[in-house]
Amino acid sequence: MLRYLPFLLVLALWIYAFIDCVNTPESQVRGLPKAVWVIIVLLFGEVLIGPVAWLVAGKQRGADGGSPARAKPGARGWVAPDDNPEFLRSLAEESKKEENKKDEALLKDWEADLRRREEELRRKRGEAPESRDDN
Repeated sequence: MLRYLPFLLVLALWIYAFIDCVNTPESQVRGLPKAVWVIIVLLFGEVLIGPVAWLVAGKQRGADGGSPARAKPGARGWVAPDDNPEFLRSLAEESKKEENKKDEALLKDWEADLRRREEELRRKRGEAPESRDDN
């Protein structure tokens, strides 16, 4: 089993580099056109030249094209949802809307229960029921 490990590692790197190359937007590809990089990765995959060349020189990395550690200060890329104020604001608005709907339904139930109890009290007292316009 151990003798197949190098082959499996080369295959995994080859597949990873190919999928990364195909999924990378054209604007992030350096040096050569994207189609040429795909061909290089496919043709030279078994000897690792193609995949390693793609990973080292073919794709821009980070915010300024370098590594993520050299990103420009103040430049914000992807922000986690719990750090995104717009996302948190939208969650708060949604929960308020849901709360308002629940509160309105509860209030309607209470009003209906109150009307029912008032009618029962009037019947017990022998009073004539009031006609209400709920417009």
